[in-house]
Amino acid sequence: MGINIGPIRTRNRVFLAPMSGVTDEPFRATAHEHGAGLVVSEMVASEELVNARPDMLRRALGAETISPFVIQLAGREPHWMAEGARVAQDIGATIIDINMGCPARQVTGGLSGSALMRDLDHALRLIEATVAASSVPVTLKMRLGWDHDSLNAPELARRAEAAGIVLVTVHGRTRCQFYGGRADWSAIARVRDAITIPLIANGDGNSIADARAMLEKSGADGIMIGRGAYGRPWWPGVIAEGLDPGSGIEEPDLAEEAEIVRLHHDRILSHHGSHHGNRIARKHVGWVITRLAERGLLSNADAAHWRARLMQTNDNAQVSRGLHALYDAARAQGEAA
Repeated sequence: MGINIGPIRTRNRVFLAPMSGVTDEPFRATAHEHGAGLVVSEMVASEELVNARPDMLRRALGAETISPFVIQLAGREPHWMAEGARVAQDIGATIIDINMGCPARQVTGGLSGSALMRDLDHALRLIEATVAASSVPVTLKMRLGWDHDSLNAPELARRAEAAGIVLVTVHGRTRCQFYGGRADWSAIARVRDAITIPLIANGDGNSIADARAMLEKSGADGIMIGRGAYGRPWWPGVIAEGLDPGSGIEEPDLAEEAEIVRLHHDRILSHHGSHHGNRIARKHVGWVITRLAERGLLSNADAAHWRARLMQTNDNAQVSRGLHALYDAARAQGEAA
């Protein structure tokens, strides 16, 4: 069961959320290969993309390995959003997503991200400029509002649809909540009532049971997985399979999981370079260890041991060998349980 994004139909209805510092090309490519219905780039600043700032160009890589290929743009000026959309298409974007949901202070302080929900007229000017400059579908990601006194997501979504947006994603928190508390999936239903285009619900979807509850309470057409994919880029594909058999992947066994993790590690080093890639990989390795511990496959003491062994060395070959040893230890623990 896919979702129509303009003329593009996704292979299922479980997407990987854009996450700064997480959904680089290696993570997205791995999630895409393992069943995610759609993967979205890290937030790319439109003006910096136009000016070819190296880190923004790096965030926008992946057109050769990922299809559909989504670049998420952020900005506060219509001119730069339009020019950014043109550049994004030139480097292979088949969908452009507009960020009006990021809560980070360095983003909202520049009047971008979720700060745009405080001025819907200005937000619409950005949307109109982006849509006018795009020959590909344009989507929009937002929150419920800036705070609980201004839950204006339904109004923004309605106006965005009228301006040409073809899909809306709503994170079920306000900007002022950041990532605290629980996402309010029922509040997303008010957006469903305001639009006819596809709606994606985001926030706290960590399991198949969560996914079913999100869809039921929000009335959304699909869901977007963010932090639930930490340490397991295959997870959106697993949830898709749980919702709609045949649309995703079965949950990998430990041997398969070890191979995916090893491949992801290799991709990080290839993409970012040996030195910087080592540092980037550490957080992903840490999340892998945490997931194994959560499943009872590592004790707390064992998890601490593996963190020290794999996250405090600059020897990438040692990390690669250690990942195999980590999964051997997890497998032995599972067999002994």
